Amino acid sequence: MLQRRLICSRIWNTVVQSNPAPSQSKWSVKQVTKSNFSVALEQISTCISDSDFIAVSLKNTGVYSTPWQRILPIDTAHTAYLKAKYAAERFQVLQFAVCPFSTNGSKLIVHPYNFHLFPRDELKIGMPSYNFSCQSSYLTSMAQEGFDFNACIYDGISYLSKSQESAAIDRIGNAAPISCTVQTPSGYTVADSVFAERIKSRVKNWITACKDTNKRPEDTLISSLRKIVSGDEFYGCRPCLSIDVCSERQVRLVLKTLKDFVDVIPLLTPAKEGTIRPVRVVLSSSEEDRILLQKELENERKEHNKCLRGFRGVIDLVSDSQKPVVAHNSLNDFTFVHSKFLAPLPSTLDEFRCSLGLVFPNVLDVNHLMKEISPLAKLNNLPTSISYLKQRFFAPIDIEIPNQAEVNEVKTLGHDVVKISQLFAKLWSILKIAPKTPEAVAGHFPDAIECYTNSFNPFFTSSHGPANEDVSVWTDNARKISIKNLIFLWGFKGVTSAGNLKNLLYGSHEVFHNEFDVRMVDRSCAVIAFGNPGFSEVLMQLMDSGGICTNTLKEMLADGLRAAGYETYQKVCELGLWEADLASSMEKALEESESFSDAQSKERSRICPNNGEVINLDEL
Repeated sequence: MLQRRLICSRIWNTVVQSNPAPSQSKWSVKQVTKSNFSVALEQISTCISDSDFIAVSLKNTGVYSTPWQRILPIDTAHTAYLKAKYAAERFQVLQFAVCPFSTNGSKLIVHPYNFHLFPRDELKIGMPSYNFSCQSSYLTSMAQEGFDFNACIYDGISYLSKSQESAAIDRIGNAAPISCTVQTPSGYTVADSVFAERIKSRVKNWITACKDTNKRPEDTLISSLRKIVSGDEFYGCRPCLSIDVCSERQVRLVLKTLKDFVDVIPLLTPAKEGTIRPVRVVLSSSEEDRILLQKELENERKEHNKCLRGFRGVIDLVSDSQKPVVAHNSLNDFTFVHSKFLAPLPSTLDEFRCSLGLVFPNVLDVNHLMKEISPLAKLNNLPTSISYLKQRFFAPIDIEIPNQAEVNEVKTLGHDVVKISQLFAKLWSILKIAPKTPEAVAGHFPDAIECYTNSFNPFFTSSHGPANEDVSVWTDNARKISIKNLIFLWGFKGVTSAGNLKNLLYGSHEVFHNEFDVRMVDRSCAVIAFGNPGFSEVLMQLMDSGGICTNTLKEMLADGLRAAGYETYQKVCELGLWEADLASSMEKALEESESFSDAQSKERSRICPNNGEVINLDEL
């Protein structure tokens, strides 16, 4: 077990009076929009390099549309991920707070930035998609914090995910140098030789003309016509020749021919989809000019890609640093991160964990670390968790925000990321898990919290508990129950609460005489948890066979009462049957199962003919 430091409340009160904590309203979080993004990107890059950890916090337009679609205690890690995946694909991130921070004893040094985002098709290529849903309660909460929606829409930072950036580069491209070390096209023909000689002669004459200092001045019109016919133009202040080609084979022939000219650099220029891109040849005046041109092209490429990425440049900085990333409710946050800034979300939690691990190898959730302090406490938000630690543990943390004078306005926007840093620093101190070696900071944690990294199960209990598919029905009770002992009921009419439904069911059958509990998932569907193993199977068999003998259950069945096991609920999430009422989704899942069973039966009857219809080849 991890060691903890506990102190009595009398001593704690004395310390608080002598060292009052700074007011949260005085925290200065730098607000970043499109107008100051470039400067902020350079600043946060330095802060990330100098810090040990990076806290992140997101503000979205919502996380669920109906009550049953939120992550519930009855969800396994698999169904919880599917719900988070659906939310990330449907809603949008409007604020992304990033806070590189370091701890030094009781001092916490933070560098908070709050980025205002808005997906915008600035490149006119149809990406990113800016169709998203909004949850009114979330927008109301953001407005109460002082969030400026007009500034977000008109000055918010856009972005492309990694997969979208690759597609954008293929679609619009940018002028980039091409390596002339290409292989000769296979099957070199006479036509290829003629084409290569013509290109060689044209490039040679063009270079000679460009270097000719004794050219007589020409009329402007004649000069313009000559440039149009010859393809002569300028790339910046350098002469440039555009060579049209009809196939990729001719591109390779041109590049092979240009190897004979040391003072030119071939460029691959953008072209529309489905067309062959022309090759542009830029003439350098010397070897130094050639090197300078290559540097300019590389800088242009970086700036071009920087414009494509937008805010994702911050994500890349965090990823490249390989620093531990700290979050609160990591499953929701990082499904949004993966969906918006990396690539479409995979279908399973294991695939998601592997894909995200390639970008963020060490993700820590303060919610999981709080379970080590108090597995039974109901601590669902940051203020509650911080207050809980203050009341029970002595772990004073002095927050220092360098360069506060640079921030002119003080808002509450982005304060959650500072709270996450503060909560993590307190846990880091209380659990005595500070790294003992410099290498530990780089991502090698003590064994005490190694099991907490990259755990995206929202109901992670403790590092000492076994990993299984048991869930909880009660929000205020840590007791776990097997999903095999759960039954979903819907179709009950006139029942508005779990208590009323439990009273109706109690005593109606022997399975309802012993320990069982009822919880409403939404207004249309309830879940029954049986304390005795096997009772759920008994109830399902009775309802399927019609062997119910009590009047109460008979009447409820006649009125449309339906039941299903946990596998049907899981199938609802896997098939994406996100109806407004869970009852409607469960009905559709059962219909899908019945249709699949019928199709399988027909397939078996088709491929398994009667013995009389089989031809015995030995008898022929």
